[in-house]
Amino acid sequence: MDADARSAAQAGEPVARVENAQGRSPVLLICEHASRHLPSRYGMLGLGPAELESHIAWDPGALGVARGLSRLLDAPLVHATVSRLVLDLNRAPSAPDSITALSERTTVPGNLDLDPTERARRVAEVYEPFHRAVDEFAEARKAAGQVTAVVSIHSFTPVYKGVQRPWEIGLIFDEDARYARNVEAGLKRDPALTIGMNEPYSPADRVFHTLDRHAVRRGLVPLMIEIRNDLIRTEDGQASWSNRLAPLLREGAQTL
Repeated sequence: MDADARSAAQAGEPVARVENAQGRSPVLLICEHASRHLPSRYGMLGLGPAELESHIAWDPGALGVARGLSRLLDAPLVHATVSRLVLDLNRAPSAPDSITALSERTTVPGNLDLDPTERARRVAEVYEPFHRAVDEFAEARKAAGQVTAVVSIHSFTPVYKGVQRPWEIGLIFDEDARYARNVEAGLKRDPALTIGMNEPYSPADRVFHTLDRHAVRRGLVPLMIEIRNDLIRTEDGQASWSNRLAPLLREGAQTL
């Protein structure tokens, strides 16, 4: 987690932070896995520093890309300030992996054998305020006619459970594929890119919760973007992908 987000979380900032709230773009950006911060009461959940730097705790590089897109598109951005190891904001609270005790091949000791009271507390302190904040912001922009699409920014690890992933980027969509197909067409201008359509995840993997809640049910167009995290570990990599995606998202939004 970057220093300003960590300081804000420690100062008691809500788990959802809104940046560029007055942005004029019809795109609303969301980054659920922006942070690896663990509030003090969780300690380190029994993990070491290396594990808390890894993809099991957050989506490395995703916030940097989302902030770059927010600036280039003049789009509002809502992002989380708490690690998904506390609770995964992109899962329904009832989902078995909403609070995971095993992430890829890493056991999370602090999440083992949680009682219902602790689970309910995390839902009340993390899930509910984050999604309530997004609901309120998205509803206000829709009422004002300021939003057409919701785009969620993520990153994925190049190797998962020993299996190499060949894609540089994945576009995740459900029934409404318009935005994904528009962005895909733009990305295909670079023949060197390997693009995953509903890869490395799809809605069948229960990764579409945020977009179902905040886009689909409001009649807005959803799109999840997954970028391979070795490509966006650095600020230069994040800037490169923000610059690549911004015109495609802008052009695509104009057709919706």
